[in-house]
Amino acid sequence: MSKIVFMLFTAIVLGLGWAVRGHFGHEWGASWAGAMGALAVLAASKRKDWLLRAPALTALGAIGWAAGGMMSYGIVIDYGRGTDFANVLYGLSMLSVIGGLYGFIGGGLFGLGLETTENKKPNWPNLITEMFVGGLIIWGFFIYQLEWFMTPPRSELWAGCLGAALALAWYLYREGFFRALRVAGYAALGAGFGFAFGNFIQTLGITSGLQYNWWNVMEFTLGFSGGMGMAYAVITRKWPQSVKPSKTANWMALIFVVTLIPLINYIDGFEIDYFTKLAERFSFANPAHFARLQMWFGFIVLTVMSIIFIWGWLRYQEKENTLLETAMPAGLFLYSFYYVIFSHLRNSLIYRGFPLNSSETPYIPIIIIAALVWFFTRKKETEFPNKVVKPETWKRWLIILGILFIVLIVITTISINSHGPFGGAHERF
Repeated sequence: MSKIVFMLFTAIVLGLGWAVRGHFGHEWGASWAGAMGALAVLAASKRKDWLLRAPALTALGAIGWAAGGMMSYGIVIDYGRGTDFANVLYGLSMLSVIGGLYGFIGGGLFGLGLETTENKKPNWPNLITEMFVGGLIIWGFFIYQLEWFMTPPRSELWAGCLGAALALAWYLYREGFFRALRVAGYAALGAGFGFAFGNFIQTLGITSGLQYNWWNVMEFTLGFSGGMGMAYAVITRKWPQSVKPSKTANWMALIFVVTLIPLINYIDGFEIDYFTKLAERFSFANPAHFARLQMWFGFIVLTVMSIIFIWGWLRYQEKENTLLETAMPAGLFLYSFYYVIFSHLRNSLIYRGFPLNSSETPYIPIIIIAALVWFFTRKKETEFPNKVVKPETWKRWLIILGILFIVLIVITTISINSHGPFGGAHERF
């Protein structure tokens, strides 16, 4: 698989996961999307040493991308819908920060798992403690001492995520996990740009008058760009031989990824009152019966899928060639389909059809596109570099960030001149 295809494949899968995440929200919805992105990288890498640790590495991706789910960004998005240059640029810049924090922690933890070897293992208790304390200190200092509010009157936990990300960055740098730090950086760059650019697309879409869920398009853009950045950082470096797999860690991670994450999303998203109101909205004959039916369908899907994944890992965990050629890609597409089915059940599309202006209508076609990309490249080796590449300099990163800021200025200028005032816009200043 070539570098471009590797990046595109991961971007499509994580973009899909993030789009579906918009129907569940918060940390646990993001964890499912993060797991999909990690699985895409593992499947496309075709590295047996990584695939033997697939559940544990997938769990790290899920946890990392989920961490940013605590951040509030609704009003920040509304700043980007305005007509005033300063407010719109502020909104897009802060979305870059929020998206960047999603990607940095997600890419950083996943990259740390990839870089773990027999001779170089992270001290996970120390890292978790440092991230927690760093998040608490920065949150307290920025919000309660300096009162640097990004999104008043909403939650300011972006500062907590910033502190955790800074602690993670320092740990990776201090302990010499430079590949993981690079994955964190490029995942942050992609997700930050994707969030801001997605908001720009959303504004233009609303301005166009086309009836569509442009918010969901913005979420797809965040995941797509974040996946592109994460995949680029992985595919453009030579990686050492991974640590030997731990059966205990793999099994704990597997239960977390295929059972606990879906179960909590089920508990949060499948509620009798929600389905009853949804049935009444679409004039279903017996709303109460429909609500109970949806609850049972969701639980059955959760149970059956959990059994399939657990059985599959039990059977194929030590069969390296089967994992590489069949089990891992099948698991990726099945796990992605699992999330899409959950979304369709929650929004009753299976019963009321798939209207063309529904944001969920393209989900199955997106899975098919990803499957076709995989099918036509499945027999090609993945092209990792043959030699160790020198670490990138701070100068290079300052130039990259400078270019990103110039792009934000350009799309801000286009945005404020593309429309007049419309509902939903907010002003920060």
